Amino acid sequence: MAVPELIPTSARDASDAGVTYHIQGELVPVLSVELQQMPIYFEHHVLLWKDPSVQIGLKSLAGAFKRLIAGLPILMTEARGPGRIAFSRDGAGHLFPIHLVPGQSIDVREHQFLAATGSADYTFTRVKGIANIFLSGSGLWVDTFSANRDNAVVWLHGYGNVFEVSLKPGEQIDIEPGAWIYKDPTVRMDTQFQGLSTGLFGSNSRLFWNRFTGPGRIGLQSMSYIPTSSGADNSSSTPAVAGGLIGTVIKLISG
Repeated sequence: MAVPELIPTSARDASDAGVTYHIQGELVPVLSVELQQMPIYFEHHVLLWKDPSVQIGLKSLAGAFKRLIAGLPILMTEARGPGRIAFSRDGAGHLFPIHLVPGQSIDVREHQFLAATGSADYTFTRVKGIANIFLSGSGLWVDTFSANRDNAVVWLHGYGNVFEVSLKPGEQIDIEPGAWIYKDPTVRMDTQFQGLSTGLFGSNSRLFWNRFTGPGRIGLQSMSYIPTSSGADNSSSTPAVAGGLIGTVIKLISG
């Protein structure tokens, strides 16, 4: 298996899907987008600044009732040009684009999405069973962005630095549950357990991780992100430092 490689941390005058964008800054980076005809949508709390000519409205999402039950946002914000608009998150990390061509999709871990061109279709699914392992409340929700008609760009935020690895068919990698960001839909994700019967914690502890099986790409972040029980975004959640890119979380299980 190939070693995960660092994704570029900056971009200047990059153009695709009807927009031009720039990514600058090393500690808390900023995404700025030049809008013409193509609108973009985003979570409202990530807006940093905009030209007065940029018009802001609401973009409704399919499955709003299901998202309401889960305590997730029902509406996203949409920006229309002409003009410039910029985004950032309240946390040190790494902003980067995912470019999609027609017929291509990407699965994204919840709360890692920053913005997307209007040509990117959106849906979401719940990964059952994960809630009892490393999350709480509503469990793990995965956002899926697709380019069904035209090229699309999805911009994501990772904590720390972001690395990507491509798996061949049948190749596998074990990733700490809070350290993956995105994956191709062709990559299968399972949860692995291992009981610890000796050592410091004795028989009352387990370690666990997510096992990904190729083919396809996977994105990793060097800081582990665990959402709060309320399902809130990172503004009220704290990333936890992972013990390396690929590690394990040790969780005490009461006897």
